[in-house]
Amino acid sequence: MPASSHINSTERCFKYVNSDEWVTSGKIGSREAVLVFRTNILNPKTRKLILEAAPQQSKTGADSPSAVSTPNETIHKTSSSPTVSKTQSNYTNQGKIFVAVEKTVANCKELVNHRNPIKKSLDAFSSSDASVSSDGDETIQYNETKSRKPHKSKNTSIIEIEVNLNKESGYESATTSQSNTEINTSEEDHEASSEEDNECGINMPAHQLKITYKFIQTETKLLRKIFNVHGLTEVQGDSNFNLLWTGVHMKLDTLRNLALYQRVNHFPRSYELTRKDRLYKNIERMQHLRGMKHFDIVPQSFILPLEIRDLIFAHNKHRGPWIVKPAASSRGRGIFIVNSPDQIPQDEQVLVSKYIVDPLCIDGHKCDLRVYVLVTSFDPLIIYLYEEGIVRLATVRYDRNADNLWNPCMHLCNYSINKYHSDYIRSSDAQDEDVGHKWTLSALLRHLKLQGCDTHLLMLNIEDLIIKAVLACAQTIISACRMFVPNVNNCFELYGFDILIDNTLKPWLLEVNLSPSMGVDSPLDTKVKACLVTDLLTCVGIPAFTPEMRTHYDGKSSRLRSSSCQRQVDTSESALRSTKSKKKPVIPLTQEEQRILRSARLQYTRRGGFVRIFPTDDTMQRYGNFLDPANGIPISTPNVQGQTFQTLVTQHNYNQMLHSNLFGSGQRSAKDDNSQENRIMQYERALETDSEIPFLKKQIVEKCEEEGRRLRKQMLKKITSGSTLTHFQARQTFSLYLESVLRRLTQDPKDSHEKIIIKFLTKYGGGVKPPVLFKNSQNISKARSAMVAKLLGDFLELYRRDTEAYIDSFDHFGMIPTNAYSLFLMHAQESDLEAVLTHHTNVTGIMPFLYNRCGLSVPATPPIPSGLHGFLRALPAMVTSYGMSREVSKYDGYIKNCDKNCENVQDISLRSRSTRDSK
Repeated sequence: MPASSHINSTERCFKYVNSDEWVTSGKIGSREAVLVFRTNILNPKTRKLILEAAPQQSKTGADSPSAVSTPNETIHKTSSSPTVSKTQSNYTNQGKIFVAVEKTVANCKELVNHRNPIKKSLDAFSSSDASVSSDGDETIQYNETKSRKPHKSKNTSIIEIEVNLNKESGYESATTSQSNTEINTSEEDHEASSEEDNECGINMPAHQLKITYKFIQTETKLLRKIFNVHGLTEVQGDSNFNLLWTGVHMKLDTLRNLALYQRVNHFPRSYELTRKDRLYKNIERMQHLRGMKHFDIVPQSFILPLEIRDLIFAHNKHRGPWIVKPAASSRGRGIFIVNSPDQIPQDEQVLVSKYIVDPLCIDGHKCDLRVYVLVTSFDPLIIYLYEEGIVRLATVRYDRNADNLWNPCMHLCNYSINKYHSDYIRSSDAQDEDVGHKWTLSALLRHLKLQGCDTHLLMLNIEDLIIKAVLACAQTIISACRMFVPNVNNCFELYGFDILIDNTLKPWLLEVNLSPSMGVDSPLDTKVKACLVTDLLTCVGIPAFTPEMRTHYDGKSSRLRSSSCQRQVDTSESALRSTKSKKKPVIPLTQEEQRILRSARLQYTRRGGFVRIFPTDDTMQRYGNFLDPANGIPISTPNVQGQTFQTLVTQHNYNQMLHSNLFGSGQRSAKDDNSQENRIMQYERALETDSEIPFLKKQIVEKCEEEGRRLRKQMLKKITSGSTLTHFQARQTFSLYLESVLRRLTQDPKDSHEKIIIKFLTKYGGGVKPPVLFKNSQNISKARSAMVAKLLGDFLELYRRDTEAYIDSFDHFGMIPTNAYSLFLMHAQESDLEAVLTHHTNVTGIMPFLYNRCGLSVPATPPIPSGLHGFLRALPAMVTSYGMSREVSKYDGYIKNCDKNCENVQDISLRSRSTRDSK
């Protein structure tokens, strides 16, 4: 169906905002047109100006020439022709488009949660569901040197607010007020409501085009807010979508049936890059095939228990320490450090790597990097690195002494671990990029540059590390894309690369995250991630298709089921193009090659803060030897003569084609624009914004202790008279109670119950395991509390997720009314929650917060001691020890008194060794 047939009807729809400001790369209704995403629209003042300007624009009508203009009529748009001219490329300046808005301090209004009823019920009383304020958006200024550097505003203002962690964080910040107090906001600091977001979104082209998005097992407020204010509508179930954002791997049936206009945020088989064991094996294969000197980017590693003999041999040759990581986990779960392989449990598959004992330290604190890598295509390979990243610092000063290996807050830089330490410092201002335990990448580079370090070489080595890691895993992913992905642009992926820098400034790849967290806990986090997400969506390009166009492409007759049907090139042309003759005739590009080249050029003009690191002018010279000369696919396995996979499909080399057309003769501007010097300058500059991004949680209802006590008496009276708690009510109460315990672990380590919590979690199981052992018995209270808090936070996250299945749709006979109990939970303190749980357990003799009523393995209800924290002391006895790990004795040293740690270490090691020998 011709795209032009939809343009006239579409143009008449946009009466509110100038659609050219929110659509780029082509006219609305054309195949190349995509949506534009910006951060400044997150500012309520910006939205207000847009809404005020809407009636004025609607008066002109859609027939006005300025209402819908071609992209090349404004400097904010890119040309829709296959070739982007030099002048247009200069003025588009990374494809960023902004509204001229005076910088103002945003008002903060109440954020109403527009989620499903289950989420509302769970979050209504959670003290950990929060968000933050920060800066947003940026303006672009054309530079005479053509380096495309954005204009920086130095006068941005920040609203300082009290910060709670969001749902991903799992606990309330130690810097916030107690949960029984109300967050004080002045009349000028109102929370931005989602009603205003939706009102703004209604006036956007995406809403008029009925662009939709869907979440699967992932949710962050930042993503939802960005989608809503830009006019996208959320759909659920089996409804069709334009954008699918999932936190897990894609189902193959979903991939096979993607239409041309649909986008998903994962490639098939991306676990080859994101699983720790698969990543290392792929890189190890390249080390054997291409040489260690070319792929020395990961520490020496072994997969246990399969390679235990190799580990012991390596340990005898070069003594530890070794760091142990589960093969498929994230956020620092299950990671610990040992001195000897004898201390590693053999009951699960883990990756054991040589621990880098000389890391780069900032003011004595170990640090690592989280950089964001966007892959928009694997064939041809197109890789972008975002200009800004996150530097994570450990809370405790680094010490190489072996007695401190137990302390994760010293040796691990994961935010999900260090946030529980009472000494963890968060930056309260988005402009303070080198304050506290979380910096920006640009701040680190400027700091190292002042110290006389070669940051130019460091960033080039980081780019090289990223490219080689992707090359090592690309062959399998390309094969899966050919089988399952119908269209070239259906998939994209944002990877979170965790990189450690040693004291010689050599970068080491630690792991690659499948779905890097978009949760925010500080203004600095919000600024970086809001800019990242908006630039990502604009760069990838969400097609601005009309409903009629989508209906056409949804037809089975026009759906391309395989890439072999789509990527057809003439065999004679491809054979002639792959010849190595020095005098090759000029061969016109096929239609598919023209589409690929056109898409890459338009994508580059929309890149925003992303820096394209592959291809560049020198990539074929540096990495051409790692690519198959016939098809350009990275070779990670030895070719068997006469049995190659490439002989089964048409030969092509899109990587060579793309490189020669982007950086060949006559493409001097492209070379200068993406030169090493310009890339390094972009990494080192601060990420400035010209408008503020308030991203606030809904106002917490004030907790009244007197009201809580009154409601507690009512609940106890109802329970005594025969009423019972439903599974959902009991699990809500238990979850809030453990949140209160978690708060005490982070805020007041001296008044804590670490040993009780660790016993309960160890017996409960579910993948929650404590650290193996520790030796140092001095000054460990804060770090120990942080470790226990991390384990409890992980447990609470899983527990809340399971609680969603127990939602009460109506009031059952004999249960406490939902409204009355919800009011009680709203005002209940820890003592109130403990009293209700204790009384209900004693009266009914059941534990619905842990077990189903009809469970066959439910233990007898233990006696609950009277007095303060009696329920907590009885908690370990409520869990059966049937599912305890075989190696649980290895963790006894953690539970015992700190004064006996040094005496117990040897006994624990001997006991574990004798257990394995007997087996």
